[in-house]
Amino acid sequence: MDDNYQTYLNRLARLTLPEAYRSQVQHIQESSKFQPNSGLRQAASFPGYTLITPPAEESENSAFYAQLQSYQQELLQLPVNGDLIVSVPPTSFHLTLADLIWDSAYLDACEKNPKFDEELHSCVAEIFQQYQQLMTNRNHPIQWQMLGLILMPRAIAVCLVPQDERCYEEIIQFRRTIYQNPKLIALGIEQHYHFTAHVTLAYFGEISSDLDRTNFGSMLSELNQEWRLNLPEFLIRRVELRKFEDMTRYYREPNWPILEF
Repeated sequence: MDDNYQTYLNRLARLTLPEAYRSQVQHIQESSKFQPNSGLRQAASFPGYTLITPPAEESENSAFYAQLQSYQQELLQLPVNGDLIVSVPPTSFHLTLADLIWDSAYLDACEKNPKFDEELHSCVAEIFQQYQQLMTNRNHPIQWQMLGLILMPRAIAVCLVPQDERCYEEIIQFRRTIYQNPKLIALGIEQHYHFTAHVTLAYFGEISSDLDRTNFGSMLSELNQEWRLNLPEFLIRRVELRKFEDMTRYYREPNWPILEF
């Protein structure tokens, strides 16, 4: 399902063009992941599992995430309705390498199989161990770089592109190993999306009827032009099994699986 290298580069390049913002801004929607509560938007329940790089609070990519935090602040200072852009905690910034299961699918799986969590952990640990054994003679870092801001239907993020084709294929091969594993498939894990490497900065809250979408798209395009002058690099050194209850925190226990690239 994932793109080949050149198709991926072309697709993400298009997402950061001014016309992409003009088009995408017409389709933005309120995210159900944050709900109004006593006048404030709070994270709604959205449990599940994912395979991600260590989040910002534990990451070696501290300079990258510090830059993203400053970008997030610029987003929040845009002259729009204060409830339009709902930021996520900067400590939770992360790069997802493979989504696993979430929300109703996860709750249903746990209801049908009380040992679901335990079996998922065991299966991921086995995959990581086997994959580690296949990774021989690797002496090059997996290096990616921020390309720019992208507008998603319910969120604002920055997207990343690989330094070269090898760095891309490393991640795509890892994703194939996950999504083609028979035991994971038996647990109900399946691939839903093409890979678009991104770090989410914020979700959309209330989208008022008088929002000037054209102007908002122009503001995002201008921000992107500024950000492109300083595109931070990102090293992928490890991937971890993490659990979440909502979109503000991704946690793990000390004995949960880790794969060192």
